[in-house]
Amino acid sequence: MDIVGVEGEAAGSAGAWTVPAGEWEREPHPSDSLRTFGAVVQALREHAGLSRVDLGARVQYSKHTVESVELGRRMPDEAFVERAEEALGNTGALRKAARHLTRGEAGLAAWFRRWARLEREAVSLCTYECRLVPGLLQSEMYARAVFDNSIPLLTDEQMEAQVAARMERQAMMRERPTVPFGFIVEESVFRRGLGGAQVQSNMLDQVLELTAPRNVTLQVVPLELEFHGCLDGPMRILESPEGRRLGYSEGQQNGRLISDAKEMSLLCRRYDTLRSQALNPRESRDLLERMRGEL
Repeated sequence: MDIVGVEGEAAGSAGAWTVPAGEWEREPHPSDSLRTFGAVVQALREHAGLSRVDLGARVQYSKHTVESVELGRRMPDEAFVERAEEALGNTGALRKAARHLTRGEAGLAAWFRRWARLEREAVSLCTYECRLVPGLLQSEMYARAVFDNSIPLLTDEQMEAQVAARMERQAMMRERPTVPFGFIVEESVFRRGLGGAQVQSNMLDQVLELTAPRNVTLQVVPLELEFHGCLDGPMRILESPEGRRLGYSEGQQNGRLISDAKEMSLLCRRYDTLRSQALNPRESRDLLERMRGEL
């Protein structure tokens, strides 16, 4: 695995901006607090004589979400905790346990773990994608279609862990309304019929919803584009709280963190060039709305 700058420019900072040697090689696991909270939910649910489907209906979440919470694979949000508390006897146990929850990283590939931590603290995040809808914008149905195409095939448990991790990452889009999020995505990505018409319709609804806030910008690269600034593939660029620019690129079964100043300068120029070539945000939104209407 090629990792540029892990001990260079990004080293020496506190928190997520440093990483112990060898951590890239270890697969992540749910935190103990998530497992414990999930076990409490399951015990209270079973004591109440409810199935996961029953509890899901009462808390207004899917059976898969209930299962992911009970297995410690998903961080429950405040709404889940409050509704589950009411549905399971109002003992106060879930509210108290929720105060001690820490986020796990189940379902994240080893090479992506550090970037996932960095983006949670970034003061800005830019993404260019030419393969799939960016993970931060994917609907749950679309994410399932993506993971359903994994080779080798995933087990049901692996599938749920992957989907839960992807949905968990999206929480920062709503939790950080003053952080600029920029996305440049190829039109072909939105036109690919991954999962069928229902999945595509659901995905477009999700993208339009998540890119509506003022701090989120989406630009679509049209199919007819004559010049293209990012032909070398997808990229992500973030700015750290200290003002550093870091990049990330990904390929087949590997990821690469980039902090070299010259390389980052090149990536930023390429991204800025493509941004000037893509449709503007209003035109991009109009295009997606037309595509949504065609389904």
